[in-house]
Amino acid sequence: MPYGYFQFVRFASAAFFSYAAYYENEKGSKELAIVFLVLAILFQPFMKISLGRTLWNIVDVIVALGLFGYSGRRN
Repeated sequence: MPYGYFQFVRFASAAFFSYAAYYENEKGSKELAIVFLVLAILFQPFMKISLGRTLWNIVDVIVALGLFGYSGRRN
């Protein structure tokens, strides 16, 4: 994949996680707000956090599963 694609995904992820942190904070769910804030910092595109390819793959799978569970919970 082109480097620009990964930059776009990181920017979109950081924007989504920032909004989700704000949303959960407004709802009063401080724990989820903190989780989403940490994810926004982890995925932000401005200062890369290098975890290595294997660790990033593990993080991506865990975050994907967590988002899947979160989307089912938000009804």
